[in-house]
Amino acid sequence: MEGIGWFTYETLKRITQQHKEHQFYFIFDRKHDPSFIFSDNITPIEIFPQARHPFLYYLWFEYSIPHALNKINPDLFFSPDGYLSLNTRFRSMNVFHDLNFEHYPKDLPYFERKYYQFFFPRYARKASRIATVSEYSKTDIEKQYGISADKIDVVYNGANENFRPIEEQEKDTVRQQYAGGFSYFVFVGALHPRKNLVNLFKAYDQFKQKDQQGIKLMIVGEKMWWTSRIREAYEQMNHKEDIIFSGRLGLEELIKVVGSALALTYVSYFEGFGIPIVESFYAETPVITSSVTSMPEVAGDAALLVDPFSVESIRDALIKIAGDETLRKKLVEKGRKQRQKFSWQQSADRLWQSMEKALDLS
Repeated sequence: MEGIGWFTYETLKRITQQHKEHQFYFIFDRKHDPSFIFSDNITPIEIFPQARHPFLYYLWFEYSIPHALNKINPDLFFSPDGYLSLNTRFRSMNVFHDLNFEHYPKDLPYFERKYYQFFFPRYARKASRIATVSEYSKTDIEKQYGISADKIDVVYNGANENFRPIEEQEKDTVRQQYAGGFSYFVFVGALHPRKNLVNLFKAYDQFKQKDQQGIKLMIVGEKMWWTSRIREAYEQMNHKEDIIFSGRLGLEELIKVVGSALALTYVSYFEGFGIPIVESFYAETPVITSSVTSMPEVAGDAALLVDPFSVESIRDALIKIAGDETLRKKLVEKGRKQRQKFSWQQSADRLWQSMEKALDLS
């Protein structure tokens, strides 16, 4: 799972287990995995069609969901990833993780972006309450859609607290397994245009011109949105043999890989939050991230901030981190403090408070 999936899993797991006085219905668009039924106060419901395309989103949310809700008669319909049904009479609440499609629409396929741009402003107006994952995103929703700030609650993401510092001996093993024994920078996330791999590749290529340590760059994630622009940037590299594509990793492997990295390189040009930043704080791995959107809010003073639109800015940060052990130690120390602001338990508590507001129960 990626950010929205982890948010849904971690918050709803805690909410359902901690509020046994309530009955919850989880609505799936395919055969459900029993591991998502966290407690005996959850009833799973499977309805069709599978929402795999904007046309199917419309059918699912405007026809299948209203039909299911009429049978359930819920106090609140909650959607963890922004979508709602405009064709229901029930109180609704959703989570907007970001509005990247408003700022960078061409990063998405044509029908996806048209769907989002048409429906999401309407979802925002329909919602009894909205949760979002950063102060940046709250302000963005307010400005883009004219929604009162009083209707929007900030519910920060957490991070998997299994991320941990890795012993030096285990780091050597991980480096040997993935990077031929060399140190490496790591990127974690879907290979989406807004993750800014184009400029990361260019910056790393310039960094390698002076690198004497054989430092690699590991890319962890699926090539979901591997565009021609990203491919061209990669193909034009002089040092592409030093890029390691691991694909998606299981949690235990990911913990080892992040914990053994020289630094996280997370230089997106747009994020609603940026969970890998906090995961790296838990892993006590230094962080390089962007100075735009939500990332400075999440990173605080515990990361090296760069201009994501400047290849030189990213390159200079790579050089700085690689050559300054004292800086790396300072960032790790600051990360220990910054990570205390973010946990999935805090996220669940804030989300529950927002649900209570949606129902006027608080």
